[in-house]
Amino acid sequence: MARKKIKENPDLVKDTASGAVINTNSNAFTRRREQMRLAQEKDNKILQLEKDVAELKKLIKGLSKK
Repeated sequence: MARKKIKENPDLVKDTASGAVINTNSNAFTRRREQMRLAQEKDNKILQLEKDVAELKKLIKGLSKK
């Protein structure tokens, strides 16, 4: 598999056979994966909070009907 360095970014190489661009900076890759994991956790927390608020609203409406 022949690779050619990309001039504009030393962390990237291009596979000449497939044309794929490959990031050779494993630290950047690891940081990005962590960033994506944290964003997913945040989204999950927000969804859970929305469900909790909806449940509380339902409970309050039920109390006010009695």
